[in-house]
Amino acid sequence: MASVDSFERKLDDKRRLTIPTELRNEFASGVVITRGFNQYLHLYPRHIWDREVEPALSGSILDEKIADLNVRFRRGKTEADLDQKQGRVTIEQHLLDYAGIDHDLVAIRAGAYWRIVPPGAVV
Repeated sequence: MASVDSFERKLDDKRRLTIPTELRNEFASGVVITRGFNQYLHLYPRHIWDREVEPALSGSILDEKIADLNVRFRRGKTEADLDQKQGRVTIEQHLLDYAGIDHDLVAIRAGAYWRIVPPGAVV
């Protein structure tokens, strides 16, 4: 059973993640999926990405920390609209490979975004 702070899912054969019904409004603006700080994924509602992440990535072009963050978060970044009928979003295979996710995953709320990990992963 899904909770507000975490949920477990199996991806379907087309790599689609079904967002729990009670969380779909959170993703109504769209979905952004990126690599995380370690070998897991970040799942952002698009409005959170636009409001919080984009400004943080827009620092000085001479700041190497900002450049490194841009590379980390933009490499393989995908954006999509949530399928409103079934509440699904596709996760690209290269992102699943990066995080070591096969078909089963766990999503854990980390403030305004979610970490997506394989079951049993330490985050």
